Amino acid sequence: MEQQLAAHERGHASSKSADRAEFQLVEIWGDTVDTRHLAWSVVLGIAISYGAFAIANRVLAAYVPDAAMARAYAMLVGLGGCLVAGAVCAKLFKPKREVIEEAHGAAGREEVLRQLASEAGGLGRVADLPPAVVAEMKELGLYELFAEYEKREGAH
Repeated sequence: MEQQLAAHERGHASSKSADRAEFQLVEIWGDTVDTRHLAWSVVLGIAISYGAFAIANRVLAAYVPDAAMARAYAMLVGLGGCLVAGAVCAKLFKPKREVIEEAHGAAGREEVLRQLASEAGGLGRVADLPPAVVAEMKELGLYELFAEYEKREGAH
């Protein structure tokens, strides 16, 4: 089901890019990003982190007698600048993806279970699951779905 949602998300993102030709949306590390915002994020990241490092290096050189130690502390300030840059970019550039969950009826759930069962390794048996996984599946309302499917398909 997660794969269907991801495919739907990619399809939705690509249709958005067709609607708005000024952006180029790409998928990087499983997330959808605007290439212009990505480029600006890289530039801001470099500017803020290097700027923090350069300023700290100059200031600390005046107060710390050991130049290597002053540079090491300046590098720590530069790393802090990376965190600040990440926060600034997160505030400036909002996510481009829209996750749309769709309710599927029994036929849709059956189709997903059939797809999962046909993949390498199959579904396995619910009796073999660790207690923590069983508890989580029951909490999500999935345990009964898998158990019923196993009973039906096991009878065939």
